[in-house]
Amino acid sequence: MHGIGGHIEAYSKNVVPLGKHYHVVAFDFVGHGLSEKKTDIDYTPHVYVEQLLELMDALGIEKAHISGESLGGMIAGFFAIKYPHRINKAILNTTGGIPIVTEKGRQDLKNLAELSARNFGKLPTPESVHSRMQWLIYEGNWNLLTDELIDSRLALYINPDFQKVAPLVFSRLAKAASGDTTPDMVELEKIKCDTLLFWTLHNPIHDVAAAKSALPRLPRGKLYVMKAEAAHWPQYEAPQEFNDVVHRYLQTGEV
Repeated sequence: MHGIGGHIEAYSKNVVPLGKHYHVVAFDFVGHGLSEKKTDIDYTPHVYVEQLLELMDALGIEKAHISGESLGGMIAGFFAIKYPHRINKAILNTTGGIPIVTEKGRQDLKNLAELSARNFGKLPTPESVHSRMQWLIYEGNWNLLTDELIDSRLALYINPDFQKVAPLVFSRLAKAASGDTTPDMVELEKIKCDTLLFWTLHNPIHDVAAAKSALPRLPRGKLYVMKAEAAHWPQYEAPQEFNDVVHRYLQTGEV
């Protein structure tokens, strides 16, 4: 599951390799990508959790490993708490929903909220999309921001339906930057399944210190910090390492 404002292209380097071993399903959250754009709902974690449940029911999937990045990691956590009988292992990949513990992390959040606010009400451009995606990826990996990648996201962002829901989708960033984070905090102590915190050295907002602080709260948690240089999109920035670690963890429980 992708992050806020993203879509399934976040996992374009993982579905096929992991599909050699698993039945892999990637999807767009409501309001994102090619999913329905609804203006009559609040884009809360609860809505995304219920979407995941509905998707699993529709596909006849009784129980699954569930992995999410950023917002997707938060939803995986909430889902594991609400529907523990529907999840095997959880992978919370550079996840939201945990406390920010450093001043740099708090400043990163403000910077992201300001970046999003500057673009509200404006038609996206290749330059604005490129700027936003630079936030996702470690500076040393900016060569990954190809025209194809930028154009694929721009095509979704300029869709009139997305423009209508964008303020609703991104409103959680503004709330979080103002300190209103309580509704989005995952009660990690209530996650009973095996859970991997998959982290990077350069993750914005929730840095390694945040992950280390969160780890003791997980009854059956492990932490893996990627060896490759990466920021908020490890599955895209260093897919080989990501895929290898995920496969090993799902098979053996080791990282």
